[in-house]
Amino acid sequence: MSSLFIAASDDPQRNRTTPAVEPSSVYGLHPRVSNEDSSRRSFVKMIAGGAVAGLVTATGMEFVAPRRILAQTPLSPDAALKELMDGNRRFSTERLTSCGHDLSILKQHTIDKQEPFASVLSCADSRVPVELVFDQTIGHIFVTRVAGNFAASEIIASLEYGAAALGTKVIVVLGHSGCGAVKATIQAKGVPGQISALFSHIQPAVDQAGPNVDAASKANAKIQATLLRQSSTVISGLVKEKKLKVVAAYYDLGTGVVSLLE
Repeated sequence: MSSLFIAASDDPQRNRTTPAVEPSSVYGLHPRVSNEDSSRRSFVKMIAGGAVAGLVTATGMEFVAPRRILAQTPLSPDAALKELMDGNRRFSTERLTSCGHDLSILKQHTIDKQEPFASVLSCADSRVPVELVFDQTIGHIFVTRVAGNFAASEIIASLEYGAAALGTKVIVVLGHSGCGAVKATIQAKGVPGQISALFSHIQPAVDQAGPNVDAASKANAKIQATLLRQSSTVISGLVKEKKLKVVAAYYDLGTGVVSLLE
């Protein structure tokens, strides 16, 4: 399985790619960004390297110097989860790196195949941009989405494919604050079309946690993670072999922080 490379942003030769990762890389993915570099210095490096332009938003969010990245092959389940959580810390502290990666090189290495290191079962809510929340980019996360982030058979099949065929090392079931699907299930009012088809999947969490939306959302994420581990022979087998980890998590819309629930 070939490795995926991107150019280092602090390399003055724009067309030169980096053939290897330094020993300081974290779990084979990224070398750490030096604590001695200020945000301003990181930004200047990116401009000098030509990797990105105009990466300070109107809100002041910074995109620090992008780090080299490899395909998921060497990662353990724990390392894959750590990479996601490290990415969320960068997102929540406004020090993104993914947007500075060389997208042309990423695209070239993902045309013929994909090598995501993680899968995420997320709500369809537009306020939960999964790749951005975990500071990842093209080809890194295999994402399935449905309102209420529940494990329907089609979702399970997709996640099985991600784990068995693509080699993802971790599955994160990501609930979030203020979930409209959970709120609608709690209210149990008449709704148009087929929206009510969502409710039966989420109702066990409401029964367990009560009418508090956020408490029910957390319970739902945990229930769906358990369902994945128990109802899929493919996923449960990989978990038993310690080749895969399945966890529930909760995303706070206000802070941008993802918290593990188990």
